[in-house]
Amino acid sequence: MIRILHNRVILFLSILMAFVPCVYSQNVDIKSQDLPVKYEELNAIQFIEAVKKSGGTCIIPIGILEKHGPHLPLGTDLLSIREVALRAAKEEYTLVFPQYYFGQIYEAQHQPGTIAYSHEIIWNLLQETCAELARNGIKKIIIVNGHGGNNNFLKYFCQAQLESKKDYGVYFFLPAKDPELEEKLKKLRKTEGDGHAGEVETSEMMAHRPDLVNPTQAKIQSGEDLARLKDLKDSFTGIWWYAKFPNHYSGDGSPATVEIGELVIKSQVKRLSEMIRSVKADQKVLELQNQFFQESENPLKTRQ
Repeated sequence: MIRILHNRVILFLSILMAFVPCVYSQNVDIKSQDLPVKYEELNAIQFIEAVKKSGGTCIIPIGILEKHGPHLPLGTDLLSIREVALRAAKEEYTLVFPQYYFGQIYEAQHQPGTIAYSHEIIWNLLQETCAELARNGIKKIIIVNGHGGNNNFLKYFCQAQLESKKDYGVYFFLPAKDPELEEKLKKLRKTEGDGHAGEVETSEMMAHRPDLVNPTQAKIQSGEDLARLKDLKDSFTGIWWYAKFPNHYSGDGSPATVEIGELVIKSQVKRLSEMIRSVKADQKVLELQNQFFQESENPLKTRQ
């Protein structure tokens, strides 16, 4: 009986010892696998590795929920800019935050489907999102905007990060025009004006989500500029967009092509991946911020 038990114990230990290296190698394999770029697809253990691999960087691609003519989905801005961010992150590894549609869109409140949060909510939510990312080791936050109505808000948001001391930096992706792209588009485009849901924006959606595009409906509403404030000189007023485009549609999306869409997306991806690379390498922003915050505590002692 003792001999039988002894043999069984030896057999059990043999199996266990054979299994341990297997378990260990599996853990190693998990670490060595390609990490997802999508924040929401990482598990907690992978997240630690992803923060290291990304150099503590993360993109927040910001869109909106609003009408995009009669032929594009409400989430066009969000879907397109996140596609650009995901492609760029695969070229230069960084994390890409989940779908973020909390922005400025008061000018479209009269159109069905628009979600227009209060200015307090959109500000506080973005501020707390940045703070939470920083608490999780992400000290370089890249904002990539897909919605024109967010531009002024996001620039001011970046400036306001100097209001109080931060241990992280916010970088806003603001690419200059690509002359090579503009020249190619000039030869391919069939329309001139393209402010919102027009030929180029429709082309982008056709390039990555053709299932959500219905170009045959693009002409059932007008995207013409009504210029109802043309007599107002040297002024800016919040109603400017509605005065020009009450249909919340600018241009004509019907001539859109996949070729144009891919050209635009590839150009954006190239510029963004280069920007990510430069942000990873950057040592100046946080250094200068720290210096600024120290001097701000006692400005009379700031060297003149």
